[in-house]
Amino acid sequence: MTRILIVNSNTTESVTERIAKAARAVAPPDTAIEAVSAPFGLPLIVTRADWLVAGPATLAALAARRGQYDAAIIACFGDPGLDAAKELLDVPVIGISEAAFHAAAMLGRRFGVVSFTGALRPMFEDCLDHNGLRSRCCGFRMGPPFAGDPGRVAEERRDLLLDLCRQAVEQDGAEVVILAGGPLAGLAPVLQPHVPVPLVDGTQAATRLAMALAGLAPLDGRRRARALTGYDAVLTWLYGSGA
Repeated sequence: MTRILIVNSNTTESVTERIAKAARAVAPPDTAIEAVSAPFGLPLIVTRADWLVAGPATLAALAARRGQYDAAIIACFGDPGLDAAKELLDVPVIGISEAAFHAAAMLGRRFGVVSFTGALRPMFEDCLDHNGLRSRCCGFRMGPPFAGDPGRVAEERRDLLLDLCRQAVEQDGAEVVILAGGPLAGLAPVLQPHVPVPLVDGTQAATRLAMALAGLAPLDGRRRARALTGYDAVLTWLYGSGA
């Protein structure tokens, strides 16, 4: 049985439940999916500052369950802590934006990014650059500021998000559209019948990729242990383990 751990980098349990449901919908029956929320931090990751705060919380959640999973997913668009997790852990770790961008680039020449609030755009642009795929993105369609329940945004803004997807196709020329953000997990299959191009759900793309990468190559022994002080105990242990 393949074990996949999914970390929601915010602290909203209803978002974590949504992410888990979306992941289980595409996982084979012999896959164990565990989804957890960040042990500390913010109810919703929106700004670059939020993203930086979420990194240590994400790593702490990954460290607390080390040895209990074969691959891990960081289910927050912007992938906070991803590079550190790849370096520190001995199993594959995938971010949902990383997975969504690469999946979209394989499904079409140009992809658009749709999300529930424009406040997220700078973080998404940084992540596109980090993955080397800015040139494949044909534009962003984002909603207005959001201050409600993150666990309800997919339902509350469903019609808006559908309209934004259509704009991405009709006005920006998107051949694929990414629905970006952990709180939107599971929405792509619902909207797909109403959009003429593939919709990519980052959580589901990452789940499929995690299944493919689990056990692909040993990752032990890539770094040396270093002393870390003042952080969460499990994160301090992980950083100092040298594994």
